[in-house]
Amino acid sequence: MNTQGRPPQTPLEALRQRRFLYTRWPWRSLASAGAALVVGGVAVSVVGLMLVPLIILGEIVIEARQGIVEIELWLVIVLPLLSLGLLLALGPLLALPVAVVERWRLRLVHPPIRPGHRAPRPGLWSGLRTRYTDPTTWREFAYLLLLCFVIAPLSYLVLFALVVYGAVLLGAPILVAVGEPLALNQRQVTDVPTALLLVPVGAVLLLASPYAAAVGAHVNAVLGRNLLGGEPAETLRAELVEVTRSRARLVDAFEAERRRIERDLHDGAQQRLVALVIQLGLARMDAPAGSRVEETLASAHEQTKELISAMQEIIHGIHPQLLADQGLAAALPELVERSAIPVALSVDLVERPPSHVESTVYFAAAEALANVAKHTQARRIAVAVHREGETLVLEVTDDGPGGADPGQGTGLTGLADRITVIGGRMLLSSPAGGPTRIRVETPCNHTLPSELF
Repeated sequence: MNTQGRPPQTPLEALRQRRFLYTRWPWRSLASAGAALVVGGVAVSVVGLMLVPLIILGEIVIEARQGIVEIELWLVIVLPLLSLGLLLALGPLLALPVAVVERWRLRLVHPPIRPGHRAPRPGLWSGLRTRYTDPTTWREFAYLLLLCFVIAPLSYLVLFALVVYGAVLLGAPILVAVGEPLALNQRQVTDVPTALLLVPVGAVLLLASPYAAAVGAHVNAVLGRNLLGGEPAETLRAELVEVTRSRARLVDAFEAERRRIERDLHDGAQQRLVALVIQLGLARMDAPAGSRVEETLASAHEQTKELISAMQEIIHGIHPQLLADQGLAAALPELVERSAIPVALSVDLVERPPSHVESTVYFAAAEALANVAKHTQARRIAVAVHREGETLVLEVTDDGPGGADPGQGTGLTGLADRITVIGGRMLLSSPAGGPTRIRVETPCNHTLPSELF
Protein backbone atom coordinates (compact mmCIF):
# COMPACT_ATOMS: atom_id res chain seq x y z
CA MET A 1 0.00 0.00 0.00
CA ASN A 2 1.23 3.44 -0.87
CA THR A 3 1.59 5.32 2.39
CA GLN A 4 3.09 8.64 3.43
CA GLY A 5 3.80 9.66 -0.17
CA ARG A 6 6.04 6.65 -0.85
CA PRO A 7 6.00 5.75 -4.56
CA PRO A 8 4.36 2.39 -5.33
CA GLN A 9 6.67 -0.59 -5.31
CA THR A 10 4.35 -3.13 -6.96
CA PRO A 11 1.61 -3.06 -9.62
CA LEU A 12 -1.03 -3.68 -6.95
CA GLU A 13 0.02 -0.54 -5.10
CA ALA A 14 0.00 1.37 -8.38
CA LEU A 15 -3.53 0.15 -9.20
CA ARG A 16 -4.79 1.85 -6.04
CA GLN A 17 -3.80 5.20 -7.48
CA ARG A 18 -6.42 7.19 -9.35
CA ARG A 19 -3.93 8.28 -12.01
CA PHE A 20 -2.73 4.76 -12.68
CA LEU A 21 -2.96 5.12 -16.47
CA TYR A 22 -0.74 8.23 -16.33
CA THR A 23 2.08 6.50 -14.47
CA ARG A 24 4.84 4.28 -15.79
CA TRP A 25 3.26 1.15 -14.32
CA PRO A 26 1.03 0.27 -17.31
CA TRP A 27 4.08 0.27 -19.56
CA ARG A 28 6.20 -1.64 -17.07
CA SER A 29 3.45 -4.23 -16.64
CA LEU A 30 3.02 -4.65 -20.40
CA ALA A 31 6.79 -4.85 -20.86
CA SER A 32 6.96 -7.51 -18.15
CA ALA A 33 4.23 -9.50 -19.93
CA GLY A 34 6.08 -9.23 -23.23
CA ALA A 35 9.36 -10.37 -21.66
CA ALA A 36 7.55 -13.24 -19.91
CA LEU A 37 6.19 -14.33 -23.28
CA VAL A 38 9.70 -14.36 -24.78
CA VAL A 39 11.34 -16.19 -21.83
CA GLY A 40 8.38 -18.56 -21.58
CA GLY A 41 8.53 -19.31 -25.30
CA VAL A 42 12.21 -20.29 -25.07
CA ALA A 43 11.54 -22.36 -21.93
CA VAL A 44 8.55 -24.10 -23.56
CA SER A 45 10.67 -25.07 -26.57
CA VAL A 46 13.27 -26.71 -24.32
CA VAL A 47 10.76 -28.34 -22.00
CA GLY A 48 8.90 -29.56 -25.09
CA LEU A 49 11.97 -31.59 -26.06
CA MET A 50 11.77 -33.34 -22.69
CA LEU A 51 8.12 -34.12 -23.35
CA VAL A 52 8.72 -35.60 -26.84
CA PRO A 53 8.08 -39.19 -25.61
CA LEU A 54 4.76 -38.07 -24.15
CA ILE A 55 3.88 -36.27 -27.39
CA ILE A 56 4.71 -39.43 -29.36
CA LEU A 57 2.44 -41.40 -27.05
CA GLY A 58 -0.36 -38.91 -27.69
CA GLU A 59 -0.01 -39.36 -31.45
CA ILE A 60 -0.03 -43.15 -31.05
CA VAL A 61 -3.20 -42.95 -28.95
CA ILE A 62 -4.91 -40.78 -31.61
CA GLU A 63 -3.93 -43.19 -34.39
CA ALA A 64 -5.06 -46.13 -32.26
CA ARG A 65 -8.49 -44.57 -31.82
CA GLN A 66 -8.67 -44.12 -35.61
CA GLY A 67 -7.83 -47.77 -36.06
CA ILE A 68 -4.57 -47.07 -37.88
CA VAL A 69 -2.29 -48.79 -35.35
CA GLU A 70 -2.60 -50.91 -32.25
CA ILE A 71 -1.26 -49.42 -29.01
CA GLU A 72 1.16 -51.47 -26.94
CA LEU A 73 0.81 -51.50 -23.15
CA TRP A 74 4.54 -51.08 -22.56
CA LEU A 75 4.48 -47.84 -24.55
CA VAL A 76 1.76 -46.47 -22.26
CA ILE A 77 4.02 -47.15 -19.29
CA VAL A 78 7.51 -46.44 -20.64
CA LEU A 79 6.97 -43.23 -22.61
CA PRO A 80 5.36 -41.22 -19.74
CA LEU A 81 8.04 -42.46 -17.35
CA LEU A 82 10.72 -41.45 -19.88
CA SER A 83 9.29 -37.94 -20.16
CA LEU A 84 8.98 -37.69 -16.39
CA GLY A 85 12.58 -38.85 -15.95
CA LEU A 86 13.88 -36.31 -18.47
CA LEU A 87 11.84 -33.57 -16.84
CA LEU A 88 13.07 -34.36 -13.32
CA ALA A 89 16.68 -34.88 -14.43
CA LEU A 90 17.11 -31.91 -16.76
CA GLY A 91 14.33 -29.58 -15.62
CA PRO A 92 16.15 -28.32 -12.49
CA LEU A 93 19.24 -27.54 -14.58
CA LEU A 94 17.11 -25.53 -17.00
CA ALA A 95 15.35 -23.84 -14.08
CA LEU A 96 18.62 -22.31 -12.79
CA PRO A 97 19.32 -19.93 -15.75
CA VAL A 98 15.60 -19.29 -16.23
CA ALA A 99 15.35 -18.24 -12.59
CA VAL A 100 18.24 -15.80 -13.04
CA VAL A 101 16.55 -14.21 -16.06
CA GLU A 102 13.18 -14.12 -14.31
CA ARG A 103 14.56 -12.39 -11.21
CA TRP A 104 15.96 -9.74 -13.51
CA ARG A 105 12.67 -9.45 -15.45
CA LEU A 106 10.55 -9.20 -12.31
CA ARG A 107 12.52 -6.14 -11.25
CA LEU A 108 10.27 -4.30 -13.68
CA VAL A 109 7.32 -4.85 -11.36
CA HIS A 110 8.81 -5.87 -8.01
CA PRO A 111 11.72 -4.96 -5.73
CA PRO A 112 14.81 -7.16 -6.32
CA ILE A 113 14.36 -10.80 -5.31
CA ARG A 114 17.35 -12.39 -3.62
CA PRO A 115 18.10 -16.04 -4.48
CA GLY A 116 18.21 -18.54 -1.63
CA HIS A 117 20.64 -21.13 -3.00
CA ARG A 118 23.12 -22.90 -0.78
CA ALA A 119 26.75 -22.42 -1.78
CA PRO A 120 27.79 -25.31 -4.08
CA ARG A 121 30.53 -27.63 -2.93
CA PRO A 122 33.70 -27.88 -5.01
CA GLY A 123 33.73 -30.56 -7.65
CA LEU A 124 31.24 -31.47 -10.38
CA TRP A 125 29.39 -34.26 -8.59
CA SER A 126 29.40 -32.48 -5.24
CA GLY A 127 28.05 -29.34 -6.89
CA LEU A 128 25.29 -31.31 -8.66
CA ARG A 129 24.37 -33.04 -5.41
CA THR A 130 24.12 -29.69 -3.67
CA ARG A 131 21.90 -28.32 -6.43
CA TYR A 132 19.58 -31.33 -6.58
CA THR A 133 19.19 -31.48 -2.78
CA ASP A 134 18.63 -27.74 -2.44
CA PRO A 135 14.91 -26.91 -1.88
CA THR A 136 15.43 -23.62 -3.73
CA THR A 137 16.28 -25.52 -6.93
CA TRP A 138 12.99 -27.41 -6.82
CA ARG A 139 11.03 -24.25 -6.10
CA GLU A 140 12.65 -22.74 -9.20
CA PHE A 141 11.69 -25.88 -11.13
CA ALA A 142 8.08 -25.42 -10.01
CA TYR A 143 8.26 -21.81 -11.20
CA LEU A 144 9.61 -23.01 -14.56
CA LEU A 145 6.55 -25.20 -15.03
CA LEU A 146 4.25 -22.33 -14.05
CA LEU A 147 6.06 -20.05 -16.49
CA CYS A 148 5.63 -22.52 -19.35
CA PHE A 149 2.02 -23.51 -18.77
CA VAL A 150 0.43 -20.59 -16.87
CA ILE A 151 2.39 -17.32 -16.92
CA ALA A 152 3.41 -17.36 -20.59
CA PRO A 153 -0.11 -18.29 -21.85
CA LEU A 154 -1.69 -15.57 -19.69
CA SER A 155 0.87 -13.06 -20.99
CA TYR A 156 -0.04 -14.11 -24.54
CA LEU A 157 -3.71 -13.60 -23.71
CA VAL A 158 -3.11 -10.09 -22.36
CA LEU A 159 -0.89 -8.98 -25.25
CA PHE A 160 -2.79 -10.46 -28.16
CA ALA A 161 -6.40 -10.84 -27.00
CA LEU A 162 -6.47 -7.36 -25.44
CA VAL A 163 -3.69 -5.21 -26.90
CA VAL A 164 -3.32 -6.53 -30.47
CA TYR A 165 -6.96 -7.50 -30.95
CA GLY A 166 -8.12 -4.23 -29.40
CA ALA A 167 -5.83 -2.24 -31.70
CA VAL A 168 -7.15 -4.12 -34.73
CA LEU A 169 -10.77 -3.40 -33.74
CA LEU A 170 -9.94 0.23 -33.05
CA GLY A 171 -8.46 0.56 -36.54
CA ALA A 172 -11.15 -1.54 -38.23
CA PRO A 173 -12.71 1.38 -40.18
CA ILE A 174 -9.33 2.29 -41.68
CA LEU A 175 -8.59 -1.32 -42.65
CA VAL A 176 -11.99 -1.72 -44.31
CA ALA A 177 -11.69 1.66 -46.07
CA VAL A 178 -8.41 0.61 -47.72
CA GLY A 179 -9.96 -2.62 -48.92
CA GLU A 180 -8.78 -5.04 -46.23
CA PRO A 181 -11.77 -7.09 -45.03
CA LEU A 182 -11.82 -7.91 -41.32
CA ALA A 183 -12.56 -11.53 -40.33
CA LEU A 184 -14.50 -11.69 -37.08
CA ASN A 185 -15.87 -14.99 -35.74
CA GLN A 186 -16.08 -16.55 -39.19
CA ARG A 187 -17.78 -13.39 -40.48
CA GLN A 188 -16.17 -10.74 -42.60
CA VAL A 189 -16.67 -7.03 -42.04
CA THR A 190 -16.46 -5.28 -45.40
CA ASP A 191 -18.30 -1.99 -44.89
CA VAL A 192 -17.18 1.03 -42.89
CA PRO A 193 -20.44 1.55 -40.92
CA THR A 194 -20.21 -1.96 -39.48
CA ALA A 195 -16.53 -1.45 -38.77
CA LEU A 196 -17.33 1.73 -36.83
CA LEU A 197 -19.38 -0.37 -34.40
CA LEU A 198 -16.21 -2.28 -33.50
CA VAL A 199 -14.30 0.86 -32.48
CA PRO A 200 -15.80 1.12 -28.94
CA VAL A 201 -15.06 -2.58 -28.37
CA GLY A 202 -11.44 -2.07 -29.38
CA ALA A 203 -11.18 1.01 -27.14
CA VAL A 204 -12.51 -0.96 -24.16
CA LEU A 205 -10.06 -3.80 -24.80
CA LEU A 206 -7.12 -1.40 -25.06
CA LEU A 207 -8.23 0.45 -21.95
CA ALA A 208 -8.54 -2.81 -20.01
CA SER A 209 -5.16 -4.15 -21.13
CA PRO A 210 -3.01 -2.07 -18.71
CA TYR A 211 -5.16 -3.15 -15.76
CA ALA A 212 -5.10 -6.79 -16.82
CA ALA A 213 -1.33 -6.58 -17.36
CA ALA A 214 -0.84 -4.99 -13.91
CA VAL A 215 -2.90 -7.70 -12.19
CA GLY A 216 -1.03 -10.41 -14.07
CA ALA A 217 2.31 -8.81 -13.27
CA HIS A 218 1.43 -8.64 -9.59
CA VAL A 219 0.42 -12.32 -9.49
CA ASN A 220 3.62 -13.17 -11.37
CA ALA A 221 5.67 -11.14 -8.89
CA VAL A 222 4.06 -12.89 -5.91
CA LEU A 223 4.84 -16.28 -7.44
CA GLY A 224 8.38 -15.14 -8.17
CA ARG A 225 8.90 -13.84 -4.66
CA ASN A 226 7.76 -17.12 -3.10
CA LEU A 227 9.40 -19.53 -5.55
CA LEU A 228 12.51 -17.71 -6.77
CA GLY A 229 13.52 -16.08 -3.50
CA GLY A 230 14.99 -17.64 -0.39
CA GLU A 231 12.57 -19.16 2.09
CA PRO A 232 11.90 -16.97 5.14
CA ALA A 233 13.25 -19.78 7.28
CA GLU A 234 16.42 -19.99 5.18
CA THR A 235 16.86 -16.23 5.29
CA LEU A 236 16.36 -16.25 9.05
CA ARG A 237 18.78 -19.15 9.37
CA ALA A 238 21.42 -17.26 7.40
CA GLU A 239 20.90 -14.20 9.59
CA LEU A 240 21.20 -16.31 12.75
CA VAL A 241 24.40 -17.89 11.44
CA GLU A 242 25.81 -14.43 10.77
CA VAL A 243 24.81 -13.28 14.27
CA THR A 244 26.46 -16.39 15.73
CA ARG A 245 29.61 -15.75 13.71
CA SER A 246 29.64 -12.16 14.86
CA ARG A 247 29.28 -13.23 18.47
CA ALA A 248 32.03 -15.81 18.02
CA ARG A 249 34.32 -13.15 16.56
CA LEU A 250 33.61 -10.97 19.58
CA VAL A 251 34.51 -13.88 21.86
CA ASP A 252 37.79 -14.40 20.01
CA ALA A 253 38.55 -10.68 20.24
CA PHE A 254 37.57 -10.62 23.93
CA GLU A 255 39.78 -13.60 24.68
CA ALA A 256 42.75 -12.00 22.91
CA GLU A 257 42.16 -8.69 24.69
CA ARG A 258 41.91 -10.42 28.06
CA ARG A 259 45.21 -12.15 27.47
CA ARG A 260 46.78 -8.83 26.49
CA ILE A 261 45.50 -7.13 29.64
CA GLU A 262 46.71 -10.02 31.78
CA ARG A 263 50.16 -9.87 30.14
CA ASP A 264 50.39 -6.09 30.53
CA LEU A 265 49.41 -6.24 34.19
CA HIS A 266 51.74 -9.13 34.92
CA ASP A 267 54.75 -7.84 33.02
CA GLY A 268 54.17 -4.13 33.54
CA ALA A 269 52.25 -2.87 36.54
CA GLN A 270 52.98 -5.84 38.80
CA GLN A 271 56.73 -5.70 38.17
CA ARG A 272 56.76 -2.00 38.96
CA LEU A 273 54.89 -2.64 42.20
CA VAL A 274 57.40 -5.36 43.14
CA ALA A 275 60.24 -2.92 42.50
CA LEU A 276 58.40 -0.34 44.64
CA VAL A 277 58.07 -2.86 47.49
CA ILE A 278 61.80 -3.52 47.37
CA GLN A 279 62.60 0.19 47.40
CA LEU A 280 60.23 0.80 50.30
CA GLY A 281 61.80 -2.11 52.18
CA LEU A 282 65.28 -0.68 51.68
CA ALA A 283 64.13 2.80 52.67
CA ARG A 284 62.48 1.35 55.78
CA MET A 285 65.77 -0.33 56.76
CA ASP A 286 67.66 2.98 56.37
CA ALA A 287 65.13 4.95 58.42
CA PRO A 288 65.77 5.45 62.19
CA ALA A 289 64.07 2.70 64.17
CA GLY A 290 60.90 3.84 65.91
CA SER A 291 60.79 7.13 64.05
CA ARG A 292 57.66 8.47 62.34
CA VAL A 293 59.38 8.11 58.95
CA GLU A 294 60.01 4.43 59.65
CA GLU A 295 56.34 3.90 60.61
CA THR A 296 55.14 5.67 57.47
CA LEU A 297 57.45 3.60 55.28
CA ALA A 298 56.34 0.41 57.04
CA SER A 299 52.69 1.26 56.41
CA ALA A 300 53.38 2.08 52.76
CA HIS A 301 55.38 -1.14 52.46
CA GLU A 302 52.51 -3.30 53.78
CA GLN A 303 49.88 -1.51 51.68
CA THR A 304 51.95 -2.03 48.54
CA LYS A 305 52.28 -5.73 49.27
CA GLU A 306 48.51 -5.92 49.78
CA LEU A 307 48.07 -4.10 46.47
CA ILE A 308 50.30 -6.67 44.76
CA SER A 309 48.20 -9.48 46.25
CA ALA A 310 45.00 -7.78 45.04
CA MET A 311 46.50 -7.32 41.58
CA GLN A 312 47.50 -10.98 41.50
CA GLU A 313 43.88 -11.86 42.28
CA ILE A 314 42.73 -9.62 39.42
CA ILE A 315 45.26 -11.15 37.03
CA HIS A 316 44.20 -14.61 38.12
CA GLY A 317 40.56 -13.74 37.43
CA ILE A 318 41.37 -12.32 34.00
CA HIS A 319 43.43 -15.27 32.82
CA PRO A 320 45.51 -17.37 35.21
CA GLN A 321 49.13 -17.52 34.24
CA LEU A 322 49.26 -21.15 35.34
CA LEU A 323 46.49 -21.98 32.85
CA ALA A 324 48.40 -20.33 30.01
CA ASP A 325 51.75 -21.91 30.95
CA GLN A 326 50.86 -25.44 32.10
CA GLY A 327 47.30 -25.98 30.98
CA LEU A 328 44.00 -27.06 32.43
CA ALA A 329 45.31 -30.05 34.39
CA ALA A 330 47.62 -27.78 36.42
CA ALA A 331 45.23 -24.83 36.80
CA LEU A 332 42.18 -26.72 38.08
CA PRO A 333 43.83 -27.95 41.34
CA GLU A 334 44.73 -24.35 42.17
CA LEU A 335 41.16 -23.30 41.39
CA VAL A 336 39.53 -25.88 43.67
CA GLU A 337 41.95 -25.02 46.49
CA ARG A 338 40.48 -21.51 46.52
CA SER A 339 36.93 -22.83 46.94
CA ALA A 340 35.21 -22.25 50.30
CA ILE A 341 33.55 -25.69 49.95
CA PRO A 342 35.63 -28.91 49.87
CA VAL A 343 36.06 -30.13 46.30
CA ALA A 344 36.95 -33.60 45.05
CA LEU A 345 38.78 -33.12 41.75
CA SER A 346 39.34 -35.70 39.02
CA VAL A 347 41.25 -34.78 35.85
CA ASP A 348 41.84 -37.41 33.18
CA LEU A 349 43.56 -35.75 30.22
CA VAL A 350 46.18 -37.54 28.14
CA GLU A 351 47.07 -34.45 26.13
CA ARG A 352 46.51 -30.73 26.53
CA PRO A 353 43.34 -29.38 24.84
CA PRO A 354 43.40 -26.27 22.62
CA SER A 355 43.81 -22.99 24.49
CA HIS A 356 40.30 -21.64 23.76
CA VAL A 357 38.77 -24.92 25.02
CA GLU A 358 40.93 -24.83 28.14
CA SER A 359 39.91 -21.27 28.86
CA THR A 360 36.20 -21.98 28.40
CA VAL A 361 36.23 -25.12 30.57
CA TYR A 362 38.31 -23.42 33.27
CA PHE A 363 35.99 -20.44 33.60
CA ALA A 364 32.97 -22.73 33.36
CA ALA A 365 34.31 -24.62 36.35
CA ALA A 366 35.06 -21.36 38.17
CA GLU A 367 31.53 -20.05 37.51
CA ALA A 368 29.97 -23.35 38.59
CA LEU A 369 31.95 -23.38 41.85
CA ALA A 370 31.02 -19.76 42.52
CA ASN A 371 27.33 -20.56 41.91
CA VAL A 372 27.43 -23.47 44.33
CA ALA A 373 29.04 -21.34 47.04
CA LYS A 374 26.65 -18.43 46.48
CA HIS A 375 23.29 -20.06 45.82
CA THR A 376 23.30 -23.43 47.62
CA GLN A 377 23.99 -24.92 51.01
CA ALA A 378 26.17 -27.69 49.60
CA ARG A 379 28.79 -29.27 51.82
CA ARG A 380 30.77 -31.03 49.15
CA ILE A 381 31.47 -30.62 45.43
CA ALA A 382 32.83 -33.07 42.87
CA VAL A 383 34.56 -31.80 39.72
CA ALA A 384 35.54 -34.21 36.94
CA VAL A 385 37.20 -33.46 33.59
CA HIS A 386 37.80 -36.11 30.94
CA ARG A 387 37.74 -36.77 27.20
CA GLU A 388 34.96 -38.63 25.40
CA GLY A 389 36.22 -39.08 21.86
CA GLU A 390 36.56 -35.59 20.36
CA THR A 391 34.60 -33.98 23.21
CA LEU A 392 36.00 -32.53 26.42
CA VAL A 393 33.56 -33.06 29.29
CA LEU A 394 33.35 -31.13 32.54
CA GLU A 395 31.00 -32.34 35.29
CA VAL A 396 30.35 -30.40 38.48
CA THR A 397 28.15 -32.11 41.08
CA ASP A 398 27.16 -30.77 44.50
CA ASP A 399 25.11 -32.25 47.36
CA GLY A 400 22.95 -29.16 47.78
CA PRO A 401 19.12 -29.07 47.91
CA GLY A 402 18.77 -28.79 44.11
CA GLY A 403 16.12 -26.79 42.30
CA ALA A 404 18.61 -24.64 40.35
CA ASP A 405 16.85 -22.43 37.80
CA PRO A 406 18.90 -20.70 35.04
CA GLY A 407 16.27 -17.96 34.86
CA GLN A 408 16.75 -16.89 38.47
CA GLY A 409 20.00 -14.99 37.94
CA THR A 410 22.34 -17.82 38.94
CA GLY A 411 24.79 -17.09 36.13
CA LEU A 412 23.99 -20.37 34.36
CA THR A 413 22.54 -18.59 31.32
CA GLY A 414 25.73 -16.65 30.70
CA LEU A 415 27.73 -19.82 31.23
CA ALA A 416 25.61 -21.67 28.65
CA ASP A 417 26.00 -18.81 26.15
CA ARG A 418 29.77 -18.87 26.52
CA ILE A 419 29.88 -22.62 25.90
CA THR A 420 27.51 -22.44 22.93
CA VAL A 421 29.78 -19.96 21.16
CA ILE A 422 32.56 -22.55 20.82
CA GLY A 423 30.10 -25.17 19.57
CA GLY A 424 29.51 -26.88 22.90
CA ARG A 425 26.52 -27.33 25.15
CA MET A 426 25.63 -27.29 28.84
CA LEU A 427 23.26 -29.80 30.48
CA LEU A 428 21.71 -29.13 33.89
CA SER A 429 20.08 -31.64 36.22
CA SER A 430 18.83 -30.21 39.50
CA PRO A 431 15.81 -32.05 40.93
CA ALA A 432 14.27 -30.86 44.17
CA GLY A 433 16.26 -32.37 47.02
CA GLY A 434 19.43 -32.58 44.96
CA PRO A 435 21.95 -33.35 43.80
CA THR A 436 22.68 -30.67 41.21
CA ARG A 437 24.82 -31.72 38.27
CA ILE A 438 26.18 -29.47 35.53
CA ARG A 439 27.67 -31.19 32.49
CA VAL A 440 29.61 -29.13 29.96
CA GLU A 441 30.52 -30.67 26.60
CA THR A 442 32.89 -28.82 24.28
CA PRO A 443 34.35 -29.99 20.95
CA CYS A 444 38.02 -30.59 21.57
CA ASN A 445 39.45 -29.36 18.28
CA HIS A 446 41.75 -26.57 17.21
CA THR A 447 39.05 -24.59 15.41
CA LEU A 448 38.52 -21.10 16.79
CA PRO A 449 34.94 -20.06 17.72
CA SER A 450 34.70 -17.68 14.75
CA GLU A 451 35.59 -20.56 12.39
CA LEU A 452 32.91 -22.96 13.60
CA PHE A 453 30.00 -21.50 11.59
